[in-house]
Amino acid sequence: MNAAIQPLDRVFLHLGPITIYWYGVIIGTGVLLGLWVATREAVRRGLAKETFVDLVLLAVPIAIVCARTYYVIFEWDYYSQHVSEIPRIWEGGLAIHGGLIGAIITGIIFAKRRGLSFWKLADIAAPSIILGQAIGRWGNFMNQEAHGGPVTRQFLENLHLPDFIINQMYIDGQYYHPTFLYESIWDFIGFLLLLALRRVNLRRGELFLSYLIWYSIGRFFIEGMRTDSLMLTAHLRMAQVVSITLILLAVVLWVTRRFRGMAEERYLD
Repeated sequence: MNAAIQPLDRVFLHLGPITIYWYGVIIGTGVLLGLWVATREAVRRGLAKETFVDLVLLAVPIAIVCARTYYVIFEWDYYSQHVSEIPRIWEGGLAIHGGLIGAIITGIIFAKRRGLSFWKLADIAAPSIILGQAIGRWGNFMNQEAHGGPVTRQFLENLHLPDFIINQMYIDGQYYHPTFLYESIWDFIGFLLLLALRRVNLRRGELFLSYLIWYSIGRFFIEGMRTDSLMLTAHLRMAQVVSITLILLAVVLWVTRRFRGMAEERYLD
């Protein structure tokens, strides 16, 4: 790497033998801000204030384990030879789709045990989830991962990016597309869109389905630019396959639930 361009320090803080990385701090920040947004909405909609605190205490650890497991499965050729690295999540390697699967399953079980509607919880949580994803992508930025193909410095400067982003995209002698940034911006726009949709009298569950559709559309196109995709086959990127599947599933659920009268209660009821 050019001696004049040094990557940002991945370490946030040293506490004796404990090293805290920016990756974890940024993801934790996303979780806390998302929890704050969800709790405010939950109280407004008549749920106990601690509902989402209890849910997050269960869902976050499970989501992290699922996100790591998902990633390791698709990179097993590497991790089978480096088993000791599997727990080292601070180095990156958390697949959002794996975490989303874990969080949804946890939410379904949690709702059933609490006697709550999963769809109501999902509608409340949707803006928080995509906000957490928008913030979490900056953890990838600190780790210099989740980037796209090679570009020139001039290309990045033409995007009017600040120097700290341009310099961090200089990896092993080459500049790369800041796809982490593209997805973060897409997700933050999605967060604002979902907040706006809270004022629309959608039927129960449709705010969450809107999240699945919005996020998946952006992820499908941005994933096509990345160089570190998890591959299903030699030519199929797993995230793109999952994104298309989620879009189709969300549309089918949207139509089916309306047609069968399963979504009569509206969001603002």
